[in-house]
Amino acid sequence: MFKPTSDLIKELTLRGYIHQCTNIEELDKLVKKKKFTAYVGFDCTAESLHVGSLIQLMLIRILQKYGHQVIVLLGEGTSKIGDPSGKDKSRQLLEENEIKKNSQNIKENIEKFTIKNKNLKKVKFLDNSIWLNNINYINFLRVYGKNVSVNKMLTMDSVKERLKREQPLSFLEFNYMIIQAYDYVELNNRENCEIQFGGSDQWGNITAGVDLIRRINKKEVFGITTPLITTASGDKMGKTSKGAVWLSEKLLSSNGYWQFWRNVDDKDVVNFLKLFTELEVKEINKLKSSNSNEINKNKETLANLATDLCHGKNTADNFVIKKKDFIKGIQAFQILCLNKKIVQSNSESRRLIRGGAVKLNGELITDELKIFSEKNIKNNKIEVSIGKKNHFTIKII
Repeated sequence: MFKPTSDLIKELTLRGYIHQCTNIEELDKLVKKKKFTAYVGFDCTAESLHVGSLIQLMLIRILQKYGHQVIVLLGEGTSKIGDPSGKDKSRQLLEENEIKKNSQNIKENIEKFTIKNKNLKKVKFLDNSIWLNNINYINFLRVYGKNVSVNKMLTMDSVKERLKREQPLSFLEFNYMIIQAYDYVELNNRENCEIQFGGSDQWGNITAGVDLIRRINKKEVFGITTPLITTASGDKMGKTSKGAVWLSEKLLSSNGYWQFWRNVDDKDVVNFLKLFTELEVKEINKLKSSNSNEINKNKETLANLATDLCHGKNTADNFVIKKKDFIKGIQAFQILCLNKKIVQSNSESRRLIRGGAVKLNGELITDELKIFSEKNIKNNKIEVSIGKKNHFTIKII
């Protein structure tokens, strides 16, 4: 069984970031000797990324932390084709102005997660339309097409599954794998890029690039995929009954983002702390989870740290009461109304309390007139829970 020796591969393994890797033993040796340039690509087919892409953004931060150069490739060129991976039908083709708008929004999503430190290498953003828009088709086929096996392409999941279900696969989409492989060749030539990483559905595309560089440039490069993250209930990460959990605050408020993490399944908390926060693994392993109070505390830690990374510190829409205004106390129904995004009126607050839907500091509240004052508050805060899905904190300063 492979045991990593480099600090980078050790951390990626401990946190659960690696699903597949080409020649991981050799990569583990080389990463101890030199710094790499690695890249990850994002097509511009939506106006924002969602948390399904978050594992790649966390991996960008780790690579930065270890001193490697990361390139984010914005796929303005490949977005004109559409990746068939994981799709039952062809993507709707977008107009160029819409692709450019999406590209800018996605760049803003990603920049929020990058580390801004003068001692670390800044993430470099590139756009593959720079080289894809001007390809000479005949020359491309002669140089690259002869090095790509159609037999192998037909075995790739993105193609095989579509054909197996007798669902249409256009020649346009069939070209996607070759184009992404060519992206890797271009980045290897232009930036000496030696690692590509992406989601598990990209394995076929990534290995095609590794193979093409081996054939064209006579170099050994690497590919890494991250696992497809599913919740304890089996749902794909990033999707809820209300839709996608977007990284853009225009599409989902910081409070809504915080609530998503606060409401994850109990079984997912430790795994998600490793994947989606920068809390040390040894600290995560020390966390207690033998009762509901400890689990809820861990969930709040997850929600706070994850929201800090996406929206900045202290943006989870928690609320503050000045201690001087709290000396005389505040009635239970008034506490709920401090968060107008959740409870909009006194009458709604009273109804929720009477219906047994409200807990303050873990205590079920049935009297809407109960007074909360400085003397019965611990740690200068009130933890508010409304039903199973809405939680926020009132801080007393």
